[in-house]
Amino acid sequence: MRYILWLLKAAIFFTLFAFALNNQQDATVHFFFGTQWRAPLVLVVLTAFAAGLIVGVLGMVPRWWRHRTAARRAEAASPAAATSASPASTTAAGTAPPPPPDLPSIHGI
Repeated sequence: MRYILWLLKAAIFFTLFAFALNNQQDATVHFFFGTQWRAPLVLVVLTAFAAGLIVGVLGMVPRWWRHRTAARRAEAASPAAATSASPASTTAAGTAPPPPPDLPSIHGI
C-alpha cells in the first residue's frame, strides 16, 4: 500500500512538472487602473491557487474559533458535572443500564 501511495505522489509530481515545463510563456494579468503583471503562466496559476487557499482559510477561521471555544467550555463543564452527580444515584442502581435493543441493519449486512 505504501508503494502505491508513493507511485501516486510521483505521478502527480511529474504531471505538475510537465505542466510547468509546457507553460513557460509569459502571461499578462490586467488589474484595475491600467496596472498589469507579466509573469510565466505557471507562476500566475500558482499565485491564483495560493490566493484561493488563503481566502478559504481566512473564511474558516471564525468558525474554527467558535468550535474551539465551545469545546473548551464543554471540557470545562464536564468535570464539574461529574463531580456534582450525587453518589446515591450511582449506587442505587448497582449495575450498568441495559444495552439498547438490537436494531435491524439498514445496509443488509
